[in-house]
Amino acid sequence: MPVTDFLVRNAKLYPDEVALVELNPEQADNRRVTWKEYDLIEPTKQAPYRREITWSVFNEKANRFANMLLSRGIKKGDKVAIIMYNCLEWLPIYFGVLKTGAIAVPFNFRYDANEILYCAELAEVQIIVFGFEFIGRIEQNAERLSKGRLLIYVGDNCPAFAESYRELVADCSSKAPGITITDDDYGAIYFSSGTTGFPKAILHKHLSLTQAAEMEQKHHETSRNDTFLCIPPLYHTGAKFHWMGSLVAGSKAVLLKGAKPDIILSAVSSERCTIVWLLVPWAQDILDALDSGALKKEDYHLDQWRLMHIGAQPVPPSLIKRWKQYFPNHQYDTNYGLSESTGPGCVHLGMENIHKVGAIGVPGYRWQCKIVDENGAEVKQGDVGELCVKGPGVMTCYYNNPEATAETLKDGWLFTGDMAMQDPDGFYFLVDRKKDVIVSGGENIYPVQIEDFLRTNEKIKDAAVIGLPDRRLGEKTAAIIEIKDGMTCTKEEIEEFCQGLPRYKRPKEIIFESIPRNATGKIEKPALRKRYGADNLVAKENQG
Repeated sequence: MPVTDFLVRNAKLYPDEVALVELNPEQADNRRVTWKEYDLIEPTKQAPYRREITWSVFNEKANRFANMLLSRGIKKGDKVAIIMYNCLEWLPIYFGVLKTGAIAVPFNFRYDANEILYCAELAEVQIIVFGFEFIGRIEQNAERLSKGRLLIYVGDNCPAFAESYRELVADCSSKAPGITITDDDYGAIYFSSGTTGFPKAILHKHLSLTQAAEMEQKHHETSRNDTFLCIPPLYHTGAKFHWMGSLVAGSKAVLLKGAKPDIILSAVSSERCTIVWLLVPWAQDILDALDSGALKKEDYHLDQWRLMHIGAQPVPPSLIKRWKQYFPNHQYDTNYGLSESTGPGCVHLGMENIHKVGAIGVPGYRWQCKIVDENGAEVKQGDVGELCVKGPGVMTCYYNNPEATAETLKDGWLFTGDMAMQDPDGFYFLVDRKKDVIVSGGENIYPVQIEDFLRTNEKIKDAAVIGLPDRRLGEKTAAIIEIKDGMTCTKEEIEEFCQGLPRYKRPKEIIFESIPRNATGKIEKPALRKRYGADNLVAKENQG
């Protein structure tokens, strides 16, 4: 059944229970008000610290938006883009799109004006829904974007080139639009993260969305008594489909604006959150703050917090070891996935398998996995190859890109581009991105292994390893290292520490610099390679 049916069910069974809470700690006023009382807030004005919405109002808002879209000629298969920061309006708008049978197309909120235009044209969207923060970016290409498209603005003081969301839905019916949706209907287009090139449009059917929602609830045993804290952006499959475990369970979720350690722990404490999904940098920041004494556990109500899980990137085992020292009773899971597999969970560690920290885990609910060589043949257990996954959450295609689709989808298997190996117990370990593997002097070097080692150093906050051109070896390893606040470290110290690595894995160049990560926590290695690439090295040599 489509995920919209879960929303309808929750509105009937739990109409007056809180579905979503929006927390904005950077706003001074902390009055508790509902969406009914305080609908849309212009960001330039003082906004309430907390807003909430019940399941019945959530469903009604989705219906109003769906009926408005239908009145403007939107039909099954049309595309509606959403570019907004996390807020109470986001998910009702998304579900309103789904209820019409149209395809929801979330945009990365970091896209610049030209990327917004590119993705709108690539996905052939008919409508773009945008928030206050994106007025300038939309306006830059407003003439081209509005050609054959409706631009809908969510906020006060609607710009002249758009129409007001509030005015458009004001007189629309809150009753269900009555459109029949099946698992085989197309439901969403997501975009690849762009860490390996310009974004590709990923088309999914409703079957994929339902699979992800049911899998999340099953993996983390989400119940009606749980409260999920959602910090990452909702445009990303990870945030949205982790939240959908709460949708399936009919339980409350909190959308938090801000990722500082004190903000996260305050939200867990005040909202009595039980499940928290973190990215590696946020978990590291919390631990660093606890280590330094800037945060004290006893200042917060954390006893109800049962599960911390991490996804979107490899997780250093040393991080989880530190985490368990502070939170020994926490369950832990790590989730592996791609937007092409409807987000995280096609492989997951499992809460019962914390003894296997370091692995990405075993095939997720209804998923299959295999590891293949460059010819597509399965490798023997213990050998490194490309990870492939198969299941009901695999994308239909890269929209308008048959060549890329043919390279990635083969006989129902999704070729992930990630290098992995399987241990004798059947657990999969992520070795590295296929495109990130460094070939130095004929040896394959996997940066993640070196990064994990470096992060065990008590002075190192984060690390990224990339390959740089080398005339003799072809490539050499370079380690970009971010030192913890308040600490100092020398190149000689790092070189001495790296004596614990095999000689061929030791970084040949050490660079002290902050590590750039995208909104989902992934290291932006193309940006690092560009910054420290061949041209930069030549320039440095010439200066020397």
